[in-house]
Amino acid sequence: MPVRENIHDQIILGSGPAGYTAAIYTARSNCCPLLISGLEPGGQLTGTTLVENFPGFPDGVDGPELMESMRRQAEKFGTVFVSGEVSRVELSEHPYKIWVGDDLYRCRSLIVCTGASPRMLGLPNEKELYGRGVSVCATCDGFFYRGKEVVVVGGGDTAMEDALFLARFAAKVTVVHRRNALRASAALQQRAQANAKIHFVWDTVVTAILGDKQQGVRGVRLQHLPTAKEEDCPCDGIFVAIGHVPNTTLFKGQLDLDDWGYILTRNGTETNLPGVFAAGDVQDPFFRQAISAAGTGCMAAMQSQRFLECLEDADCKKCQALQKRHPVAAQED
Repeated sequence: MPVRENIHDQIILGSGPAGYTAAIYTARSNCCPLLISGLEPGGQLTGTTLVENFPGFPDGVDGPELMESMRRQAEKFGTVFVSGEVSRVELSEHPYKIWVGDDLYRCRSLIVCTGASPRMLGLPNEKELYGRGVSVCATCDGFFYRGKEVVVVGGGDTAMEDALFLARFAAKVTVVHRRNALRASAALQQRAQANAKIHFVWDTVVTAILGDKQQGVRGVRLQHLPTAKEEDCPCDGIFVAIGHVPNTTLFKGQLDLDDWGYILTRNGTETNLPGVFAAGDVQDPFFRQAISAAGTGCMAAMQSQRFLECLEDADCKKCQALQKRHPVAAQED
């Protein structure tokens, strides 16, 4: 099992807005961070055609273009990139160990930006139509549906929040829920059900998305579960709001997670382990925006840098204890 180079000061896992921002900030601090990109370089924004709410782009910017610009900026300041997916992490001792396949990397400080994956419906053309009428972010894409008809799938808080937000723009919002009652909080239910633009279809699932890559979504096929009867519902877009899954499988039993699997952070981006920080959607079940992810990426980079400086501080009791357990932590390999 080859050990790849010496011990790195900082390793960043993930290449979305949080990961790239963390890389830019750490690289500009005269470090040479190593960024492991994961299976989807650039993160979820690479599947978004136009981003209109990222500051600095009054005319909007394509998601892939924005992420490529972030990557180039990180590279310009000295970030080293490794393509591939992390297969294992070992955080029980310091320096921390990261495996990409059979290659082992070690670091004094780790920044986790592995994101969260939206739960999808599992329909055949769902991925093909993503960004062409299929969306998982009403805040990102709602503006494009001014005066149009949209479908929201789900019955929880996120679905009701999305439906209420979309009702500001769309002519009609149809909420499709597989049960006969919502799971959302009472206040959100009342607001959604009182909105004249929002309509509900109960005990029903989406069995097909109608449309193609050229023309986009033109409707969905609905199946009423008690009767198995199917009918087509014309619409211009479908918003899937059935939750997200944080990409934290590697960290179970090593980092503190909440009941949904998100990494718990405190004092900004600190985790329960010294020198390990988390940023972006992997620790944010609420906002899930590119700009908020980038902000926490900046925070994680700055806190990581302070941690590294602390390792050299003879008066820091926390780092003294860490070095006592693992003296190699503050030494060159």
